Formats: sequence, structure tokens, C-alpha cells
Amino acid sequence: MLATSKETTEIKFIADNNVGKLAKLLRMLGYDTLFFSQRDDNEMIRIALKESRVILTRDTQIMERRLVQDGKLKVILIRQDNPKVQLHETIRTLNLQYFRPFSLCLECNQALISRRKEDVQNLVPVRVLNRQSRYTECPLCHRIYWEGTHWQAMVKKLEDVGMGNVISY
Repeated sequence: MLATSKETTEIKFIADNNVGKLAKLLRMLGYDTLFFSQRDDNEMIRIALKESRVILTRDTQIMERRLVQDGKLKVILIRQDNPKVQLHETIRTLNLQYFRPFSLCLECNQALISRRKEDVQNLVPVRVLNRQSRYTECPLCHRIYWEGTHWQAMVKKLEDVGMGNVISY
């Protein structure tokens, strides 16, 4: 089911460094997902509490924290190694039903902004400009996205993890 409003922004994630591929898949699906690459669990917990984020981790020790035990901090313990299975485990655990594929920057996690062809003519290769008409831009890192071969590879990746049904063309 595709989101038509802010449903995907209601659940935000922070992914521990041991589930980085899961973080990228969730971003592809439009879920605000911070990738926490540091080793300081206390800092990750502080961010999760401050920003109302669900922690995704394979670290069983986090589950023993009082904040988790008391229900003040939502943590999903990811049990599988395979990112495809991790994604399905997350979707099933939280009953995620709303998706906005390719609406976030895969690098910065920022909402992408629609851009006209004229806006990007000096930012993309001429061959791309001649073939594509729809563009988006990350307001933070200024990456430009279009439906080229990289986009097709991401579509294939989502299809491979069983999420091809959420992609609208």
C-alpha cells in the first residue's frame, strides 16, 4: 500500500551499525532511518529517545536495558543475518503497511524534492538530460536522482526482497 500522507513519517528508525543494509532498504521504502555507525550505545539510545525512533539492532545486550524493559524505548531485536529476512521481520513486527519508495535520499535520509529538467540541466550528464524528464534532489547533499540504471537496480533490489508490489511507475 502506498502512503498518501505522513504515515511513513510516524515511525522513524535508528539502525545500529550491525544492520546497515536493512537501514538502506527502509530508506528505499520511504522510512526515515538514521544509520548509527558509532559504537556508543548510550548515544544511540539518547538519539532514539529524543527523536522518538525505534532502534533496530542485533545487539542482545540492548534488550537488557531498563528503558527497554520498562517500555520507554522501542527496540526491535533483529535475529537474522539476511537483509531480506530482516526487512520482512521489521515489517511484520511493526505491521508496516505504508510505503513511499524512493522518497528519501539514500545517503542523507532527507526527503527528496521534485526538480524540473531546467533546474538540473547543469547538474546531470547531457545523455541523462536527453532521456529523463523526472528528477528529485536531496536538499542536504544535493544529489540528483532520476529513473536511470541505478534506479532500476534499486527497483530490482526491492523486487528481490519481495517489495516490488509497493513500487508505482
